[in-house]
Amino acid sequence: MGYQQTPESMCKSKFDEAGETIIGSYASWLAKHPSALENFDEMMNKAKGKDIVVFLDYDGTLSQIVKEPDQAFMSEAMRSAVREVSLYFPTAIVSGRRRDKVFEFVQLENVYYAGSHGMDISTPSGSKKYSDHKFQTRTTDEKGNEVVHFRPAQEFLPKIQEILKALKDKTKGIKGAIVEDNKFCISVHFRQVVDEEDVYILKEMVENLIEAYPNFRIASGKKVMEIRPRIDWDKGRALQYLLGTLDLGTSNNVLPMYLGDDKTDEDAFRVVRRGQGFPIVVSSTPKQTKAAYSLREPSEVMAFLIRLVKWKKSVS
Repeated sequence: MGYQQTPESMCKSKFDEAGETIIGSYASWLAKHPSALENFDEMMNKAKGKDIVVFLDYDGTLSQIVKEPDQAFMSEAMRSAVREVSLYFPTAIVSGRRRDKVFEFVQLENVYYAGSHGMDISTPSGSKKYSDHKFQTRTTDEKGNEVVHFRPAQEFLPKIQEILKALKDKTKGIKGAIVEDNKFCISVHFRQVVDEEDVYILKEMVENLIEAYPNFRIASGKKVMEIRPRIDWDKGRALQYLLGTLDLGTSNNVLPMYLGDDKTDEDAFRVVRRGQGFPIVVSSTPKQTKAAYSLREPSEVMAFLIRLVKWKKSVS
């Protein structure tokens, strides 16, 4: 399975960092996906009397996209904004990163965490819908608190480690390539691969390797290839699970909002939109999305979160 695009064909169209086609002008795109800041009052009029639940992606939403994945730190100001939001609304961070790494970045206790694109979720109570499910297990943390883990890709861990080792071995010769272990998925970063020819070689290398593992698939992100198990689970399903842990899964009064910047967030946008919530894409380029609203960058995300807390205080 060769990688189909060539440097020549890439020149004919404009693409964003995730390889998605940039469509039209930002102004015309903004008319279809208006700013969540500029339309804040209109949004909150719809939210009156509703139970708002806040879902946040991490990279590109709470932190800037950086060359070194391990350096994607959030600012203290952003941490303060998320802390304040979590005091007034149930708040969850749903990331492609491994869950413990996201917690290491965020360092907030009063927040739910879903790592590995929602394939690794920990909550105090778990979901009643999955109470007898083999993927939902109860343990006790180091502080003696009961924790419920939901890990639908647990059986794939041995193969994931096998693929991880093979990828690290095969990509050693590609300068700038980074293979990141996200526990239930693997990220192959090529942001620092300078030579375009090396990028295409890397992509073809990864695709050829994964052909030998039919139970896995490749998804694209911002300068990254994501290797994931072929299971019926994504960020949208994770969002539904988390609502279930709050006993809000079937409530008509709940209003979920999800802020994210990547292709993987589209699954969550779809669920939020279906539930009459607010799907908000973080993007400074016009692209295909199921989001209803938009914000340009993490600084606007922070401004939105701060304004959300002020609104809650004013109506309480």
